[in-house]
Amino acid sequence: MTRVGVVGLGYWGPKLARNFHELPDTQLAVCCDLDDSRLAHVAELYPEARCQKDFSAVLDSDVEAVCIATPPRTHHRLATQALRAGKHVLVEKPMALCAAEADELVATAEECDRVLMVGHTFVYNPAVAAVKEIVSRGDLGEIYYVNGSRVNLGLFQRDINVAWDLAPHDISILMYVLGMAPVSASARGAAYVQREDNVHDVVYLTLYFPSGVLADVRVSWLDPRKERLYTIVGSKRMLVYDDVATDAKVMIYDKGAEVPPHSDTEAEFRVSYRWGDGVPYPVEWEEPLKAECRHFVDCIRSGAEPRSSGRVGAQVVRVLEAAQASLVNGGGREVVRW
Repeated sequence: MTRVGVVGLGYWGPKLARNFHELPDTQLAVCCDLDDSRLAHVAELYPEARCQKDFSAVLDSDVEAVCIATPPRTHHRLATQALRAGKHVLVEKPMALCAAEADELVATAEECDRVLMVGHTFVYNPAVAAVKEIVSRGDLGEIYYVNGSRVNLGLFQRDINVAWDLAPHDISILMYVLGMAPVSASARGAAYVQREDNVHDVVYLTLYFPSGVLADVRVSWLDPRKERLYTIVGSKRMLVYDDVATDAKVMIYDKGAEVPPHSDTEAEFRVSYRWGDGVPYPVEWEEPLKAECRHFVDCIRSGAEPRSSGRVGAQVVRVLEAAQASLVNGGGREVVRW
């Protein structure tokens, strides 16, 4: 049995606790939070887990792994302490609030010979895996651009803006699907609900990739309906990934436009269009968080590097830093500093 402790029992922590409780050959051994009511709630659900308010008690316990789902400002400190205590660590996104701290976590994990994994849950989503498979096979042809939207009404954060809260999902998805990291970023946004603290609740993020792919993503806590939607436009076909859809989450459209290779006059210039139907792509569904938790345990047992490793998490933080700099300078394009 791999013994696991979950730290932070607010919104996401109980979901981690449930999955580690349900996984075979894994024991949810300790749960930790500063809120007595949250501890009492989790204790009723999982009586086999010891409930602690003191994080040091988790570090002194016999758990092999610690999952950190606390506010982002605490990620670097708590993850560092857990790694130095000899624990494998799964830390929620963003793994840190600056690249320097993210790099420190990666170096500490290597020094301590522990697995460091970041909770980029969507790279364990079967629909996203299907999109990667389609793109990697070349079914869409040359990828031109990507348009994404991740919006909902809430959940508002106080210590990070919406880009740091939601865009880690989109950055990790794009890097995973395209197989490359962006070279620069620009961002525009505004703070409407938390104006005094200037916490942006809507951000329009543009990522520029070395192949020429352009990706535009809108993230917002202030939208009337939940949307997790991607459109990928290629030279051969187009794809729509709708994570909110109950069925047909991935659709491939045989649509596109081509210019004839030769024309002597302006009158001869014509664009030919393809208007093929959309075809659903089969996806065998599994809860992404379950797959993520299982992958974490598998990496602990095998020593393999996780799909969402600390190195990947640090790359995501670097992109977020460039986006934040762009927000400050009025939307100008900022180089991602690798």
